[in-house]
Amino acid sequence: MLDPTRRFANRVQNYLRYRPRYPSAIIPLLESECGLRRESVIADLGSGTGFLTELFLKNGNRVIGVEPNAEMRLAGEELLASYSRFSSVNALAEATTLSDQSIDFVVAGQAFHWFDRERARPEFRRILKPDGWVVLAWNGFRAESSPLMAAYQQLILRHSTDYTEVRRELDSRDLESFFAPGNCKSAHFNFQQLFDYEGLEGRLLSSSFVPEPNHPNYQPMLLELQDIFAAHEKDGAVAFEYDTELYYGQLPAR
Repeated sequence: MLDPTRRFANRVQNYLRYRPRYPSAIIPLLESECGLRRESVIADLGSGTGFLTELFLKNGNRVIGVEPNAEMRLAGEELLASYSRFSSVNALAEATTLSDQSIDFVVAGQAFHWFDRERARPEFRRILKPDGWVVLAWNGFRAESSPLMAAYQQLILRHSTDYTEVRRELDSRDLESFFAPGNCKSAHFNFQQLFDYEGLEGRLLSSSFVPEPNHPNYQPMLLELQDIFAAHEKDGAVAFEYDTELYYGQLPAR
């Protein structure tokens, strides 16, 4: 597969315009379950365009975004420029350059499955305070939630470049062993985006596993997407269904 740190370099604008933010309900959950406070310092690893970072900045937290992809990092810096408590670092999740025991919460949105877990785990431990937490989130589309979403899934399976490999990465996140001998808790949030055709196309093209314009599958894919939209739209829009998966826990001491 393409180097994970480069996968979204050509997808930034579509990612910014058409990918969803994270549910605001994550914040009160972490407050009640993990003791999140406004004083908590957050490290968002694989911070990308800054969507998860922004959720914590709006809560008043200091957030350090750690992102190795230059295009995504710049987009995040521009999006979050008005937040005085945001800083940005060009580094990897496995080698963050952050100080020992300086972080209350290590978080990752849409990114943990790309990390080298054998190297990331000791790095998380190093930068976390002794009572720190790890929070992992994914916004995933609900493939079987409606006829539209089932058709969208089949389109991806037919035309994608490496969706099967990406899905295998997601299915093998192995969170239990990452947190062992402790464990992690989980929560789920359902929501939707309403798209006109332009939005649905932009959402598709924001994915790293779909063909780019010079690929032979690109035009056939878009023609099929137009048919899918026409078959399922109501008043010029379709409902794109999501499930946010949230996992949170503490790593054992060394």
